[in-house]
Amino acid sequence: MRQGLRIAPSILSADFARLGEEVRAITAAGADYVHIDVMDGHFVPNLTIGPDIVRAIKGASALPFDVHLMIAPVDPFIARFAEAGADILTVHPESGPHLHRTIQLIRGLGRRAGVSLNPATPVAAVEPVLGEIDLVLVMSVNPGFGGQSFIASQLDKIRALRRLIDASGRTIDLEVDGGINPATAKDAVAAGADVLVAGTAAFAGGPARYADNIRRLREAGKNGQ
Repeated sequence: MRQGLRIAPSILSADFARLGEEVRAITAAGADYVHIDVMDGHFVPNLTIGPDIVRAIKGASALPFDVHLMIAPVDPFIARFAEAGADILTVHPESGPHLHRTIQLIRGLGRRAGVSLNPATPVAAVEPVLGEIDLVLVMSVNPGFGGQSFIASQLDKIRALRRLIDASGRTIDLEVDGGINPATAKDAVAAGADVLVAGTAAFAGGPARYADNIRRLREAGKNGQ
C-alpha cells in the first residue's frame, strides 16, 4: 500500500557544530523523518558519525530517526544504534553475510528494518526479504558523499520496486536518496517513491530557509504523484 509523501532531511548536510539545533530546526520546518548517514570509511569512502552522536541528538526531535548504516560488517553495531535511538535501521545486502539474519536482529530489537540498494545492486537482492522489511532505500548516487548528481537510470529501479511492493500488499516505505532537489523529486515520486532524502536541498540557506526548502520539495514531489 502506497503511503503519503514524506521528506527526510539528511543531517550529513547540516552544520555539525550545532547539530542539535539543526535537528530542532528541520523538525520545526516540517520534516517527516531525520535521516542519519552512518559511514565507516571502509564500506563507503567517507567517515561520519557513530551511535554516540545519535544518542546526543535524540532529544532534539520526536521525529523517527531514519539511520542508514553504510558500514561493514554491520551486525556488531546494530544493537548500539538501536539503543542510541534509531527507529529505522537500513542496511545493505553487501554489508554482511546473511541479510535475513541481519533483518531479524533489527526487528528483534523492536526497530523497523530497511534494505538499501546501491546503483549497481539489482532489485533481485531485496526480493527474498521483502516480506520481512519496512523500507527499501534506492541510492540514486554512489554512497559516500553529499552533493552528487542524481543517476537517472535508478528511476527504472524505483518503478520495479514500486510494482513489487504494491504486489506484496505490505506497507513498505520506498525511499530515494541522492541528488534530490525539486526537479528530481518530481521524477522520483512519479516513479513510485514515497520518502525523499534530501541533504543539500533541505539545508541550503540556513535555518530561516528550511521550511521553504522542505515545502518546495514536497510540492515538487506531489506534482509527480
